[in-house]
Amino acid sequence: VALPGLNSLRVFSVCFSGVWGGEFSILRSPQSVAFRDGSWPIPGERIPDVAALTMGFSVEEDLPWPGLGVGDLFHRPRATVLVTVKGVDKLPVKGFSYPIENAVPFSLDSVANAIHTLFSEETPVVLQLAPSEERVYMVGKANSVFEDLSVTLRQLRNRLFQDNSILSSLPLNSLSRNNEVDLLFLSELQVLRDIASLLSRHKHLAKDHSPDLYSLELSGLEEVGKRYGEDSQQFKDASQILVDSLQKFADEMFNLYGGNAVVEVVAVKEFNSALSRKTRSILQSSQAEKENPYNLAYPYNYDYSVIFNIILWMMIGLALAVIVISYNLWNMDPGYDSIIYRMTNQKIRMD
Repeated sequence: VALPGLNSLRVFSVCFSGVWGGEFSILRSPQSVAFRDGSWPIPGERIPDVAALTMGFSVEEDLPWPGLGVGDLFHRPRATVLVTVKGVDKLPVKGFSYPIENAVPFSLDSVANAIHTLFSEETPVVLQLAPSEERVYMVGKANSVFEDLSVTLRQLRNRLFQDNSILSSLPLNSLSRNNEVDLLFLSELQVLRDIASLLSRHKHLAKDHSPDLYSLELSGLEEVGKRYGEDSQQFKDASQILVDSLQKFADEMFNLYGGNAVVEVVAVKEFNSALSRKTRSILQSSQAEKENPYNLAYPYNYDYSVIFNIILWMMIGLALAVIVISYNLWNMDPGYDSIIYRMTNQKIRMD
């Protein structure tokens, strides 16, 4: 016998799990960036906007999220580090954590483009890397700083068996160095250590005025869960090793930038949909006409307030200048000779 209450509960739980998935955590942040402690959900597609706002860049749409307060506008962080961990809903890391609403794939390309546009004459470091998928994007000084960084699967495997790798210092517990899945997971941790190590050799880049961006995607833990199961001891050990490595990586990057960097972690078990372009249906125009029969204009964009203030205060300044000049000309003494007139008078010059 089917119970109606039980069926509704199942439907509700399915809908709830489809909306809420993943966690957005702030491991380290400077005092100039004000994150608030709470459980406010952050939409997955707005995570790049959070990164942009913390760096002092503008966004196209307002972000009505209480988790980010108004910080110091004149002291912005010199770096933003965002690490995306796939295969787990949350990680027991230290810092502020917020649930993710509608965990969809996102990209920090808009933030990288803003850095290129505003700091084109300087040398910002932009690094976007997904080791397991062999995706890498380096711009600026990142090409010279991280030229020795392992980016292919073969390079990652060879890096692990070198003398100064994490295999010689990291407790593997139930993980094995003879399993390809375990080596993939450990190689991603090796990349984190190498990034901090290579940046420490070029500390001057962390002290310049151009902001830097690091976007890393780790999927090794997801592969461990698929290989052994999420209830296995290997998955539990890998999760703990990852948490310790992320916390150490956050502290190292935070210290390299003199305490002026934001380190964020996005933990998501599975994205709801693939990253794709938005398409427009042929029937969309007729639907829009029904919703907007009066053909009203679209709301103004985010540049309107800036342009309005520039024009307003310029007109006020010009109006005040015209008033002051007109008042002085109207009240000028016609019998008063200026120093220029008196010095050019021929009679005074002859005397």
